[in-house]
Amino acid sequence: MSTKDEIMHLLKKYKRLSVSELEGHLGITGMAVRRHLNQLEAEDNIKTETIRKNMGRPVQLYSLTRTGEEWFPKNYSAMTVDFLRDIEELSGPEMVDALFQKREARLEEKYKARIEDNDLKERVAVLADIQNENGYMVEWQENENGEFEFVEYNCPIFKVASNYHKACSCEHSLFQKVLQTDKVEQVCCMAKGGDFCKYVIKSS
Repeated sequence: MSTKDEIMHLLKKYKRLSVSELEGHLGITGMAVRRHLNQLEAEDNIKTETIRKNMGRPVQLYSLTRTGEEWFPKNYSAMTVDFLRDIEELSGPEMVDALFQKREARLEEKYKARIEDNDLKERVAVLADIQNENGYMVEWQENENGEFEFVEYNCPIFKVASNYHKACSCEHSLFQKVLQTDKVEQVCCMAKGGDFCKYVIKSS
């Protein structure tokens, strides 16, 4: 592990540490520790808290931010797939489909609150912003023929979508509803072996 990685692991384990405590764990100088801490703080991975004592100088303690906590691997996707398989076994595939449809309805309401009834180009732009906020790494462009290409380079629910393609069909349906056009074609899908998810969007 790099020194930065070690600091992150130490803060995960001990929750709050001072520079001198990190020195002891890492076996490097306080100046070197501070250099790495400054970098981690600039990346919003750690935060500082000043503790004042009755005697002596105040002590600065370092801890992980919420962003820093997300730096550590989480196995949420595998757990979600396990839950969906259990639901399918207990209640049938129809129940799983109903869950995805309920999620679609919830997202539709949430997205429509931000996507105003403007022209299609503006709706595509806002949808791209929303998807980027959700981690989909979207790029889009308008072609000379008036069509839009909407490409997602990351799929935060890839493991779920790979096991349940209903997730993909619900996204397709969601896009049609919030963009207010039924001419949304998915031409590439990561869950089905593609390098990215790509939609071609036309006005109704």
